Amino acid sequence: MKKDFYEILGVTKSATPEEIKKAYRKKAIEFHPDKNPGNAAAEENFKVAAEAYEVLSDGNKKAKYDQYGHAAFDGAGGHGGHGHMNMDDIFSQFGDIFGGGFGGFGGNSGGQRRVKGSNLRIKVKLTLEEVANGVEKKVKVKRKIQAPGVKYKTCATCNGQGQVLKVTNTILGRMQSATTCHVCGGSGQTIESKPANADAHGMLLEDETVSIKIPAGVVDGMQLKVSNKGNDAPGNGIPGDLIVAIEELEHEFLKREGENLHYDLYISFSEAVLGVSKEIEAVNGKVRIKLDEGIQSGKILRLKGKGIPSINNYGSGDLLVHVNVWTPKELNKEQRQFFEKALTDENFIPNPEKSDKSFFEKVKDMFS
Repeated sequence: MKKDFYEILGVTKSATPEEIKKAYRKKAIEFHPDKNPGNAAAEENFKVAAEAYEVLSDGNKKAKYDQYGHAAFDGAGGHGGHGHMNMDDIFSQFGDIFGGGFGGFGGNSGGQRRVKGSNLRIKVKLTLEEVANGVEKKVKVKRKIQAPGVKYKTCATCNGQGQVLKVTNTILGRMQSATTCHVCGGSGQTIESKPANADAHGMLLEDETVSIKIPAGVVDGMQLKVSNKGNDAPGNGIPGDLIVAIEELEHEFLKREGENLHYDLYISFSEAVLGVSKEIEAVNGKVRIKLDEGIQSGKILRLKGKGIPSINNYGSGDLLVHVNVWTPKELNKEQRQFFEKALTDENFIPNPEKSDKSFFEKVKDMFS
């Protein structure tokens, strides 16, 4: 089981962004590879801390993590839904947080930064059955890849460092800062030659089929990450990621509320009086239920575990069946005579028992 991100950084859920940043900086310096050469455990802790910071430093990701835990980012099976970041990811995304310590946190032996390609975003539509059971989807995406035969050379402007130093005179003295090289975009390389069909960055746009494993219990609007399936980066860069947004399609009969499902069952007056066995829709097929004689309209039957599985593996919700007695709008002569006679029959006069719950009590139970 993954360790809690807040515990990894040693902060609480109420920590401010500055406190989270400060805590990450402390952990990253403690476990930095330059400070712990050859120490596999330190490198692992370095990656884990970066993964925690990537989520907790982003307001949207932090909100999802607070609500769903690690499951909010897992599930893009086989592609590291939100697994450990690699060293290139860490140095390219968070290197500037250390203010140039440890040789600028360049990320490789040559000090050259590895640029990450841009992310791609797609939307995947899921039926309620797919949400309940999990599914593997194959989607076609257009992504930029390095053209075969493209050749790169060291950028003359930054000498392959990906950054250029800028010196500014201030009232406090001469201040030096590093900015991304405007010529190579931070990759440290420029194109020497490329095929005629490649773009200015040596890229081609191609279709690729990507397999995405979506876990059971995902929520509409949730995003999954498929690592390295975004656009390629020039030169020796690393690919971006494919961000998959979940869209849940409306079901014909079932309504979702969190992990619970609601089903409106309509029965005739005769069925309510005599009792009946009914087959109803559920996410894993049809379910047969028995309605007792004299069942009242508004009765709610709870079918345990027939709802949506928790994405955090806390079991499944319930299927709540709402019984509605259908009143006929038109009657023939004999039917009308029967009900007119029933108006004075004591057996047809409403007489709820004290044990019968009111409408408001039923609503309260439904949300408890």
